Amino acid sequence: MNNWNKVFKPIVVLVVICIVVTGALAATNQVTAPIVAEATRVAQEKARKELLPDADAFESVKDIQAEGVSDVSVAKNGAGVVVTANSKGYGGNVTVMVAFNSDDTIKQIKVTEHAETKGIGTRAVENAADNVDFWGQFEGKPAQNLTLGVDIDKANGATISSKAVAGAVNAAIDAYNMIP
Repeated sequence: MNNWNKVFKPIVVLVVICIVVTGALAATNQVTAPIVAEATRVAQEKARKELLPDADAFESVKDIQAEGVSDVSVAKNGAGVVVTANSKGYGGNVTVMVAFNSDDTIKQIKVTEHAETKGIGTRAVENAADNVDFWGQFEGKPAQNLTLGVDIDKANGATISSKAVAGAVNAAIDAYNMIP
């Protein structure tokens, strides 16, 4: 009986607590997952509309398989295409939405997610006054792979983050060029 109280009883209690907590987390996830998914969809739709304001609505293209590309959305009225792609940065993946005009040029880009270092890597990934020029360099470029340091200058002090943004844009260009 002594072993039961000292060894086995605490183990059983901890296992029961773990099972209850796991069940509570699963139930919470079950309830919140659709809400989070809808909020994400709405945010992405808003970002697409911001990048390509002339578009009336978007239709997702499902058959494009390009590395790092998570979504290809074509404007139903022919205004252009918005491609969402990501590339590895210093702190994690950098997700970029790239809007293409119907004349096969980049309209504009927007970084939608990142985990870059505040004050350094964010020079390339956040829409602040000192890095708008970095994002602006992509505007009007043809839908052909771009080389950092040749076609695009890196953001000052943010080489890895600049490479991540350029890599995501190039992935988006690859996907855009696969659209039939």
